Amino acid sequence: MKKSEVEVRKLPKKSIITIIIMSVIIIIGFTFEVFTINLKMEEVLADLGHKHISNIKVVNKMRVEDNETRLKSTVYKVTFFDDDLKKECIGFVHRSNHGEYSKDIDCN
Repeated sequence: MKKSEVEVRKLPKKSIITIIIMSVIIIIGFTFEVFTINLKMEEVLADLGHKHISNIKVVNKMRVEDNETRLKSTVYKVTFFDDDLKKECIGFVHRSNHGEYSKDIDCN
């Protein structure tokens, strides 16, 4: 077979539309999840003493386990700007398996 005789088949329009719709749904879902995590973390930080914050970003979410007690919990790495202190803050917010939050945050 020669190069000029190679047949290229196009994707059907239904498949292209389905791929586009699925991609849009995934992008909307991801954006919604990031927004809700940031909103929840803003509420948690307000309860922990950082009332007026902006530019909050949850950088990482990790599942951790205590080696001695075998209790699992979640640690969030967050960055934000504290409007009261006028400083950029970065640190960790720990959520125990009982739903209690604690923080280890450094503001520069």
